[in-house]
Amino acid sequence: MSEFCPQEFRRVAPCLPAATAKRLTRALYLASCLALCLLCATAGAAWAAPAPRTLVFGMSAAFSGPARGLGVEYQRGILAAFSHINDHGGAGGWRLALSMRDDGYGPATALSNTIAFVEQEHVFALLGYVGTPTTVRVLPLLRHYDTSDMTLLFPLTGAEMLRERAYDDRVFNLRGSYLDETRTLVNAILGSGRKRVAVFYQSDVYGRDGWDGVRRALATRGLSIVAEATYGRGARFAQKFEREAGIILAGAPDAVVAVGTAPASAAFVRDLRATGYSGVVAVLSFADADNVARYLRAQTRVTGRDYLSGLVFSQVVPSYDDERLPAARLYRQAMARSRAGLPPQLSPEEYTPQRLSFVGFEGFLAGMALGEAVKRMHGEPTRGQLRTVFDSMKNVDLGLAERVDLRPGDRQGLRRTYLTVYKSGRFVGVTCLPAVRP
Repeated sequence: MSEFCPQEFRRVAPCLPAATAKRLTRALYLASCLALCLLCATAGAAWAAPAPRTLVFGMSAAFSGPARGLGVEYQRGILAAFSHINDHGGAGGWRLALSMRDDGYGPATALSNTIAFVEQEHVFALLGYVGTPTTVRVLPLLRHYDTSDMTLLFPLTGAEMLRERAYDDRVFNLRGSYLDETRTLVNAILGSGRKRVAVFYQSDVYGRDGWDGVRRALATRGLSIVAEATYGRGARFAQKFEREAGIILAGAPDAVVAVGTAPASAAFVRDLRATGYSGVVAVLSFADADNVARYLRAQTRVTGRDYLSGLVFSQVVPSYDDERLPAARLYRQAMARSRAGLPPQLSPEEYTPQRLSFVGFEGFLAGMALGEAVKRMHGEPTRGQLRTVFDSMKNVDLGLAERVDLRPGDRQGLRRTYLTVYKSGRFVGVTCLPAVRP
């Protein structure tokens, strides 16, 4: 294996001096090689050779740790799609399978998982990686494995870096970007008469991407962020955020945008509401609305306080309860039939999967879009052919109100974003926010 390109590493960490980036690149390379050796030593227990006429896709995601809900639900949605496709003869006669490795939302582990997928398991493509910091870390590997035509399909992140032309023929996105989401949120907030917007965000590339989206959207109206507070990746719901809530309140906001994971976003809302703040709090899709609501409903049972009123959730897929959408109906049917569970060795912590979820619906759409791409390949599928097929995928009907377009460009299939609120035990779509009372 050749050495990683320092310039590529600097795209992932542009704030580092050249000498530091070079040293870290070499260290990262050595650490990755060691991780691969350890993985190879236990390969027999981790995976088996695929069955004939089966295409295996590698998924590195958080199946443990505070962000495990995202990995579990996205994986469940993908597997439900694969089961539906396989039960109906496969994609062009090919069965689809998923090989999963837990990265715990850790970038270094995601890197070693990717090396194992490519060099040990020889997966057909990488699929469904979860999170910005983890996914961004593996981008240099896509260039490194360029001669193998390795691609990364439908990661669960709206990061701008995955939509830049440098990775134009290696990364294919289905979901809308964080710029799309924050633009929709800010426009709704400003349209309701609220103009003082604060941001609570995760202190990494994901959080900064969301922060930048809010900043840009406000700037188009001549406004700026009135207060901001950060937290470290890996926060759990038990963590206290009174200090961060105080920092936000010092800016006297009438709306707050939270860019975080489910446990961190829910804990922040808990502590912010405890101060008596009753303004709008808006949460991005990556926070996983279903699990945020689960945390806050449980907290309501303890304190009796209503934490979900005034909470707005951004989504990149429509409601899975929308009977008008064929995709939503098929998702519910597929989940009712699906018996796929998470391999126990991937999730040492207890987690009860959602029956249905926005993240799961997104995973289902990703699996169905992939099935359509495989079906369009002729003869023996190849990685290069997969790229070519995606380049020709225009106006694909997945059963939504919009069609998927994965041709060259920013490679983002779905562009609409949605707003939802939690009301009477379910999520309800809204097009605007209640106006500020005079």
